[in-house]
Amino acid sequence: MKFSLSALLLLVSVSLFAQQTLVEKFQKIGNVAQAQQFVDANPEIKPAILRLSLGKDSTLIDKRLLRQKQGDIFSVGYVTYKVIEAKEAVAYRASYIFLDGSSLSVSEIDSLKKLIVAKANAGTPWEQLSDQYTMDGNKTKGDTDWFYGELMFPKEFQDAVAAHKKGDIFFVDVSERDWHYIIKKTHDDQVTKDIVVLRANGR
Repeated sequence: MKFSLSALLLLVSVSLFAQQTLVEKFQKIGNVAQAQQFVDANPEIKPAILRLSLGKDSTLIDKRLLRQKQGDIFSVGYVTYKVIEAKEAVAYRASYIFLDGSSLSVSEIDSLKKLIVAKANAGTPWEQLSDQYTMDGNKTKGDTDWFYGELMFPKEFQDAVAAHKKGDIFFVDVSERDWHYIIKKTHDDQVTKDIVVLRANGR
């Protein structure tokens, strides 16, 4: 009897030890399809898939989740979360005047830069300056609209806009193409982030 009781206790302790924690199970889930399979297979721990967006979801736990990176797992109380997907983008907006180095000399470009910035600082509307001086034929009064990536503007342009704050006026030269920009950053950066989170009761 003693033997069978000790064997039973050993068996129970081994099975408990072998049981995976919720965190360990979450570590094996890498995409939304796997998360959905987990939700379907484990209704007793009340799992759910959450879709959250920065600026739209504002509870304290939503804000904490939106600060996490893809793959992060953490527990709050007796609830565990895993960020399955995280997509983040930053959009920028500015106004610009383009000067073509293939048509103007270096000294002409430098003179125009100084003249345009002086007029802007004196209060001349950027739209008016763009119509008067830009050499790329844009009809947007120099407004870039919201942009991100390098589809619309060279990398040097985007990097410079990202590095400045709203209201700054600065120059960007794309030397290999002989393109020259006078830029005014007109808006604060617009950050978007969307995440998919798996949550369940347990640790």
